[in-house]
Amino acid sequence: MAIFFGLGSNEGNRNANLQQAVEQLKSSGFEISAISPIVETPALLPKNAEPSWNKPFLNCVISGQASWQPSQGLKIVKQIEANLGRGRISKTGAKTWAPRTIDIDLLIWHDKIVDSRKLTLPHYAVTERAFVLTPLLHLQPDLVIPGQNQTVFDLCRTVKPSPLWMGVLNITPDSFSDGGVWDNDGDDDEALIGQIDAMIEENVQIIDIGAESTRPNATAIDADEEWHRLQPALNLINQRLDRLSIRPTISIDSRHAATLEKALRHGVGMINDVTGFREPAIREMAKASGCQVVAMHSMSIPADAKIVLPASDTAVNQLRDWLNRNIDQWLDDGLDLNKIIFDPGIGFGKNSLQSFELLQHCNELKDAGLRLLIGHSRKSFMSGFTERKFGQRDLETLGISLALCQQGVEIIRVHNPVMHIRAYRGWSHTSRMD
Repeated sequence: MAIFFGLGSNEGNRNANLQQAVEQLKSSGFEISAISPIVETPALLPKNAEPSWNKPFLNCVISGQASWQPSQGLKIVKQIEANLGRGRISKTGAKTWAPRTIDIDLLIWHDKIVDSRKLTLPHYAVTERAFVLTPLLHLQPDLVIPGQNQTVFDLCRTVKPSPLWMGVLNITPDSFSDGGVWDNDGDDDEALIGQIDAMIEENVQIIDIGAESTRPNATAIDADEEWHRLQPALNLINQRLDRLSIRPTISIDSRHAATLEKALRHGVGMINDVTGFREPAIREMAKASGCQVVAMHSMSIPADAKIVLPASDTAVNQLRDWLNRNIDQWLDDGLDLNKIIFDPGIGFGKNSLQSFELLQHCNELKDAGLRLLIGHSRKSFMSGFTERKFGQRDLETLGISLALCQQGVEIIRVHNPVMHIRAYRGWSHTSRMD
């Protein structure tokens, strides 16, 4: 096992506080192996709290190794907290709940179980709080907390995780709702840079870049043309992220092994394959790279409204069968199921009613033990209740997204992630998931 620290900040420059805490842990001798996405959650407050304390936290988890004993680790994190401006707080006083520049918790220390006046391991909040479980879920879903008999994934079936937002960045001239908007010809990067910066500033956890449209009747392109479109956008993103220790994951939406291979060399951390890993070369690449991978169910690429799931069984049952068959193949190929995320492919081989069925029964798709990604943004299945053009369907998309949050969907892929994060902030403060 590893050592896991939970980091949180809800005062001052929250992102900078987390970045500085990570750097100080590294300089203190902590060898970081992985950093989770940042998630934002409402502050936990006592009754009759000061209204000024109601400031949302940014939270993340880091894992790694150190030569310290837990007692040494506790002293080190307390010193880092003091360095970053957190004063001494009495655990019995009301100010325990007050905003803080940084909060560093020892969550898990290998397989140690400690219950003393100064330290409890594992931390009691590991199994109870979405702001701890959500980052852990995206680091190691099959992690079993010492002293527990459930994995983090299983715990998140009860304690609903906060969603990760995947922002779509289509570098295409012909995508169904945003074709040509971010099409980068190398001469004018201002709009593209603005969109990238907005997503980074608002803590969009995943930026998904695609350069080949998969809409109905789309024109297929080869890997060379796809890379010609992608490379300038990747270079821009890497320039913006260069100095960040905690950074959004960059995902490539592609079905071409040659494109994915080049993208991985440019720092991409996620493969988003709309063909569901049909190609052995992509499965081998996923295994070798150890990156996160999204396997999407589809009946045809590009999507074809005439090719849909048969009506002889429910869409949920058919996708569960597909998933179980493919999991056997992925295991035979040596893939790590912790790294695989399942996308049921809304609109890809499903009619509108089948798409709604899948959206209404997402939890039934989690029985295979994989995290779930839903990409419903602006799609054709909404045409039954709106006549608005595809690019004007963000509010309809948002309504569905909040229903997906209620179901505990782990990753939600949308064209307007900044709008969604702002709406989710209001929704989470009222629903008080924690």
